[in-house]
Amino acid sequence: MRAEEKDMPVMSDSRSVAANTVVENILTGKLHEFISGMRAGRVRIFMASSASGINASLLVGGESFCQDQLCSFANRFPIDPDDFLAEGGGYAGDRILVSVRNTTGGALTINTRIVIDPVA
Repeated sequence: MRAEEKDMPVMSDSRSVAANTVVENILTGKLHEFISGMRAGRVRIFMASSASGINASLLVGGESFCQDQLCSFANRFPIDPDDFLAEGGGYAGDRILVSVRNTTGGALTINTRIVIDPVA
């Protein structure tokens, strides 16, 4: 691990999204759902679904950085930079909200990786 990565929270999620449904926040209940500490943070999100048809939105502190955008459909755990979706900034205490919407008639799996880079 690089020295600059030691304070860099990372969250991951893998879930099935039923046909024509929305998951309001895939980060609900995760430790870093809210930007912690006394510093601001840059939030980067990477996503890859099992097939085309998953759209995602990113809000940080109530500000929209990505609204209903098509995710990569590489059918693997997301990698940087191939499956980069969006980034945004927030302050300590801001909530990170990532919603996903399945636009198809069948269940799809979405794999997500979120990295929070503290800003000095």
